[in-house]
Amino acid sequence: MTPRTEHRPHMTVEEFEELERHAPETVWLEFINGKVVVKPMADGNHREMIAWLQRVCMQHRPDLWLHAESGLKTERHRKGRARADGVLVRVGGLKGQGEWSESEGALMAVEITSYDSDTNQRDRVEKPDGYAAAGIPVYLLVDRDDASVVVFNQPENGRYRHAEKLPFGATVKLPDPVNFALDTEPLKEFAD
Repeated sequence: MTPRTEHRPHMTVEEFEELERHAPETVWLEFINGKVVVKPMADGNHREMIAWLQRVCMQHRPDLWLHAESGLKTERHRKGRARADGVLVRVGGLKGQGEWSESEGALMAVEITSYDSDTNQRDRVEKPDGYAAAGIPVYLLVDRDDASVVVFNQPENGRYRHAEKLPFGATVKLPDPVNFALDTEPLKEFAD
């Protein structure tokens, strides 16, 4: 007798949101490319990097705010759910938004790599594609594995057309609509 294979449809966004609402506070879930992903909790250096970026963004652009650990609707047709390490919006840009904000007001998404086996696929492949498909103009990846920053911009057809990778210590131009130069020298002190 041949074993019977049961085909289960993919989880819907609504099912994911219900699951996420009931997850323990110590677990952060994301919904990327139709699958549930457990996002690692941030370590101290990770949190320090986000705090530093918040301060720098306020200094350069007081009209903007970098919100840490912010949920975004991503991918085509907003079918994904990503908990970005940082989301840069105009002051008041998340007012009235729920746990998973619309991506239209996001000017930049920020991710800082974690030390886990999924970081390559999640932060370097899936997140750029999801953020580009959602039309987020700039994606800043702080890559702790090789002490670099990557600035993705010019989203088109679900991909960023341009990416620039520079080592910690370089001055990185964050393009429009963010539009300021980021001196990454302080990131060296947080490199593990």
